Parts: sequence; C-alpha cells; structure tokens
Amino acid sequence: MATEAIALDANSTARRGFLLALGAYLLWGLLPFYMKAVAHLPLSEVIAHRIVWSVPIAAAVLVWAGRTADFKAAIRSPRTISMAALTAALISVNWGIYVWAISVDRTVETALGYYINPLVSVVVGALLLGERLDRLQMAAVALAAIAVMVLTIEGGKLPWVSLALAFSFAAYGFFRKTLPIGPSQGFLLEVLLLSVPAIGYIVYLIATGQDHIVSSTMTDTALLVGCGPVTAVPLLLFAFGAKLLRLSTIGIMQYIAPTMVFLIAVLVFNEPFGTTQAVAFALIWTALAIYSWSMLSTARQRAASQPAR
Repeated sequence: MATEAIALDANSTARRGFLLALGAYLLWGLLPFYMKAVAHLPLSEVIAHRIVWSVPIAAAVLVWAGRTADFKAAIRSPRTISMAALTAALISVNWGIYVWAISVDRTVETALGYYINPLVSVVVGALLLGERLDRLQMAAVALAAIAVMVLTIEGGKLPWVSLALAFSFAAYGFFRKTLPIGPSQGFLLEVLLLSVPAIGYIVYLIATGQDHIVSSTMTDTALLVGCGPVTAVPLLLFAFGAKLLRLSTIGIMQYIAPTMVFLIAVLVFNEPFGTTQAVAFALIWTALAIYSWSMLSTARQRAASQPAR
C-alpha cells in the first residue's frame, strides 16, 4: 500500500508539473499575437514596460511561495548581483530581438531560432563544460549547421535573427545556472536590476511627452501594462513546472512553442515560406528528432541502471 501511495503521489506531481509547463509553452506559443498588437509602439518602450510590470508579479509569487529569505540573502551577495546583471542583460537582448523580429514580419525566423536553441545549448555544453556528445547528438548539430548554411547561401547572409535568438538564450541558460538561487528568485532579481534603467527611461518619456502609457490611448496603456503578465506568467509557470518534471520531458515539450510560432507566422501572418526555408526547417526538424531520440535513450539507460527499490 505504501508503494502504491508513493507511485500515486509521483504521478500526481508529474501531472501537475506537466500542466504547469504546458501552460508556459502554450502562452509562449501565442505570444506573437501580443507582440504583433504592440508592434506600432516603440521597441524600447515595449521592452521597458515588459520589465517594469513584471516586477510586481514576480515579487507577489515569491512572497506567496515563502522564498523571500533566499532572495534577501542573494541581494547581499556582490557575486550574485553581478551574475544576475549579466543574465538580465542577455535576456533583455533576447527579448528585444524577438519583439523587433515579429514587428517587422520575421516571425518565421524567431521560430527557427528557438528550434536551433537546444542544439546550440548542446554545443555550448561541449565547448564550455566539457560535456561529451554522442554520435546522434553530433549528427543533429551537423544537420542544424547545414540548415544554417542553406539559408545563408540562399539569402546571401547569415540568418542572424535566428542565430542571435538561439545563442543569446543558450548563453542566458548557461550563465543562469551559475546563480545560486532558485528560478523565481533569480527572475525577480533580474527584472529588479533591469527596472532601474527601465523606470528612468519611462519617466523620461513621460516628462517629454513621448510616452504611450499616459499620453496615449487607453488601449496602448493596457497593452503596455499587459507586457508584464505576458512576460512573467509563462516564465514562472515554467520555473515551477520544470522542478516537477524529468529533464527528458522538458526536452520534448520545448518544441511546442516554436511549432506554434511557426504555424502562426505562416498560416496567420502569411509570412513567406519558400522551398529553401522548407529544406532548412526539414533539416532542423530531423536534427531535433535525432537529438530527442538520443536524449530519451540516455534517460532510459540511466533509469535501467538504477537499482530497484
């Protein structure tokens, strides 16, 4: 009976984690609609409000979770503050490129960037952490590199939007691991640090009459305030969900959002998607399938090697 109770509890935990993570990925997948709605507003102002209005949500969740002691300890550590400043800068660059790309009808490129991201993370782990790649992972990375070369040759230039999104998020993930605090505390610390220049910029815009929060329509005001929830809620859902799920499950689920973004770009935004893009995406999807198979096989081997309890 005790074994059955433990199994039921584990299943309940995994189900809760799955639903939280699924909610995060679905919200991220629908985010292009919101970014399209604010595309008429200045990019820098959107980013500033995205930061500022995330702070109260992140703070409220931290208080609700009872993790304020960890946060107080973190803000007294100069090393933690400096590392959080670096991760905050990286995620703000990622946000800026993403919002800009959608506003100029390059949403397909953002989807490609987030498809490439896990493969870039594998390369970063190999180069900086000494993690060994198996043959399937090396094949997946090679296919992704070929896809980038195909797009480069066809377009006459690197697909920089996709690469910038992939590398900035991979770098964010790499350095984020160095923060000795949990994801919710780390997110609050990041947006707090970013809120200092963001608030200063918003005050400057209001003082000079260039803002869209006070001097514009109620619709623009609501859209700018709403940038906070659409940023913070999925991040926090993911943070709590990831704690309850196996890494292999998260690895497979991470393709939900870019797939939704890709479908929205092509079917709703009617962005061009020609033969070259189709070839590149086919190579990336094949690479991701190989990568996922490798990851699942490794997870099964580790599970099989653990002694039965």
